[in-house]
Order: sequence, then structure tokens, then C-alpha cells
Amino acid sequence: MSAILAFKHVSKIYESTQGDSRSALIDASFSVGGKRKVAIVGRSGSGKSTLLHLAAGIDVATSGDVEVMGRNLSDLSEEERTLMRRDEMGLIFQFFYLMPHLTVRDNIALPALIAKQRSREYEPRLRSLLERVGLPDRIDDPVQKLSGGEMQRVAICRALLRRPRLLLADEPTGNLDDENGSMVMQLMLDLVEEEGTTLLYVTHSSPFAELADEVWEIHSGELSTPSANPV
Repeated sequence: MSAILAFKHVSKIYESTQGDSRSALIDASFSVGGKRKVAIVGRSGSGKSTLLHLAAGIDVATSGDVEVMGRNLSDLSEEERTLMRRDEMGLIFQFFYLMPHLTVRDNIALPALIAKQRSREYEPRLRSLLERVGLPDRIDDPVQKLSGGEMQRVAICRALLRRPRLLLADEPTGNLDDENGSMVMQLMLDLVEEEGTTLLYVTHSSPFAELADEVWEIHSGELSTPSANPV
């Protein structure tokens, strides 16, 4: 089976305005097949978020190749990478990044609206996801009225609305208390299991990491994938 996501000797170096450089990721190689759940752990500043940003095509590698569903991101224009994120990926962040002045419905619908889908095409899916995360009665509420845990559940619905094959989550429980964090993590894992989605998530929590199929560690930009498929 072809990989959903593959890194081939990927490095990322950031240059400062003073001429200094910092290696955020060093010669990372791995492949992730379909329907796999992978957790990445490591200290703050170790390169976890950089890896996810490269996987999403938000950032570009200094060297090496990042492939998503067989397409090399370095061969794509910025617009093409944006379209791939819209059509093939879902993104979940620690701080939700919801639009506070919009309703729950409109926040979840944003990816479909950007893709110029009509409401009849996405509304059943949207309502089904809200039912699954236990928020069907909040559909018309402004998201600013929600709790943190509820906001993250809305963010998960938004990320899964267009049935992405790859879901990338950067500390999805990092801004939640323990109770809400556990609930949101289990909900996310259950949903991707049901959807058959490949999940790559960053977490600082060892118990949450152990819920994945595989756990990778990153230290000072060097990725260790003892149980992963090498490239």
C-alpha cells in the first residue's frame, strides 16, 4: 500500500536576520500508511511543530522530499499546496483558531464554503459530526459562548468535514484541562478510527501518546521512529 505521508531525508534550517542558522529538523525519513495513528513526543522546541508544518505544506523543507499521497510537495506551487490542504488534509491546532463572530455551523462549514460547496452538499455531514461530538444543540450559537473543550470539538468537526485522508493535530489538548483533554483526545481517536483517516498528532502527554498505533520521539530536530516504516 502506498504511503499517505512520507518524508525522505527531510531537513529544515531557519536562518535569522543576524545570519545565524538553526536546524529545526535533521534528515528525517519515515512513511505512514493508511488508517494509522502516530503520536510524536518531544520537548518544547524539539521540532515537533516544524514536522507537522512541513507535512501540511505550510512550510517547505530546506532539503529532502515531503510526499503526501504520492505527490511531492516541493513540486507544487503555494496555491497547489493550499488546495491539497483544503481537499486532502484536516488540521487541528492547540488554540482552536475558530472565528469568534461566527456560529458553530459557519465555523465548521468554512472548508466547504471555501471550496464553493452548496449547503445541501455539506449540511448532512456537518450535522452528523455535531451529533457525534455531542453538540447538536449548539449549532446556531456563536463559538465565543462555548467552553474550551467545546471549541476543540467544533475544531475537530471542521477538520473532518470534507473527509480528509490525512489529519494533522498539533497539541490538540494542550489548551485544555485534564478532563476535557482526555475527552477530546478519545473523541478524536474514535472519529479517525471510524473514518479510516490517517492521523499524525503532536502531544506532550505520554498517556495520550500511548493511545496511538506508534509513538515517535524527536530530540533537537532528530526524529526517532523505532517502529515506523523506513523510507
